Amino acid sequence: MTLTDSSRLNKAKFFGINILVMLVVIVLSIYFVFSWMDSYTRHGQAIEVPDAKGLSVRDASILFREAGLQCLVSDSIYAKEKPAGSVLEHSPSSGQRVKKDRIIYLTVNTRNVPLQLVPDVADNSSHRQAEARILAAGFKLSAPELITGERDWVYAIKYNGKKLSIGEKAPIGATLTLVVGSGVKQPNDSLETEEEPVVDDSWF
Repeated sequence: MTLTDSSRLNKAKFFGINILVMLVVIVLSIYFVFSWMDSYTRHGQAIEVPDAKGLSVRDASILFREAGLQCLVSDSIYAKEKPAGSVLEHSPSSGQRVKKDRIIYLTVNTRNVPLQLVPDVADNSSHRQAEARILAAGFKLSAPELITGERDWVYAIKYNGKKLSIGEKAPIGATLTLVVGSGVKQPNDSLETEEEPVVDDSWF
């Protein structure tokens, strides 16, 4: 083997060793990167979010704490068919997988019934018109309170026995009472004053 051939062989071996070393370094680098990411993201340690809908905030806090999670009330809305203070929704929702100590944001049912503007129906609506507007606004109606006046004409609207003025509010879903004319007039209204005939006595 000549010196030139030996030099070429050594160079080929050196090149091959370098390639091998580079491949080993790349493989090890990929391995350590994925190992670090696996550790950083706590892969395999994700927690399934339990369902806390319908629970009180206290019971929901206990449920999430036992699961390794935290919770925080972020919003409140009104749902009349649900218990006051109960959890209506939460994010992330139940069934999703999250990391330990993740904060779960709760939407709860407000304890205070919101107020709503009562439609202005006094002295400008018939009984039927007023009833339709009140019910459409989300209120309930008791039996009307009849008073002397024009039949089926609405003279006032009451809540808990108190007459409401224009622009007043009442709790959503509250029961209101319409004050409606019965069609029976005051006795004085039905009596007509009879005028005595005027006698022209200039002829006597």
